[in-house]
Amino acid sequence: MEKHRCGWCLGDPLYEAYHDQEWGVPVRDDQTLFEFLTLETFQAGLSWITVLRKRAHFRKVFDAFDFHKVAAYDQAKVEALLADPGIIRNRLKVAAAISNAQAFLKIREEFGSFSDYIWGFTGGRPIKNAVADYKLAPATTERSDQISKDLKKRGFKFVGSTVIYAHMQATGMVNDHEVRCFRYEEV
Repeated sequence: MEKHRCGWCLGDPLYEAYHDQEWGVPVRDDQTLFEFLTLETFQAGLSWITVLRKRAHFRKVFDAFDFHKVAAYDQAKVEALLADPGIIRNRLKVAAAISNAQAFLKIREEFGSFSDYIWGFTGGRPIKNAVADYKLAPATTERSDQISKDLKKRGFKFVGSTVIYAHMQATGMVNDHEVRCFRYEEV
């Protein structure tokens, strides 16, 4: 008998693997949180599968999402990124990745880690929802509105509430696996 998965990932082996292994698993590592936040900002206005297919190349050209390195990117690096067809070439999003890395470092200085900061919005625990069908999951919540507003105040860009809610789902801050999904109880 085949495992029941969330409907959004069905039919694409890369999507299914991402769903089965990563999506909704609580992430506490700052570098991984920065990776997801950066990828979510590049995803704004596009489908997640588009980003997922380019993820390995993003990792390569963004120095494995080392936020210290990204924060120090210069104009020559920006131009090299914009010339690279292996990523989403959007000048505003590339600039946002750099300024977000700089803001990320400031949060780490203030809170000790980005993880402590971001997880502070949920009391350090995942929020377990009861989604019957992924199409019924919210795109935003009051909490994602709050996080988005705070991040923007701290200088982050491309972090609207929808982007932040997707980030919360991806990094396990909320469990929006369908209740029949085999991962619902596992994460």
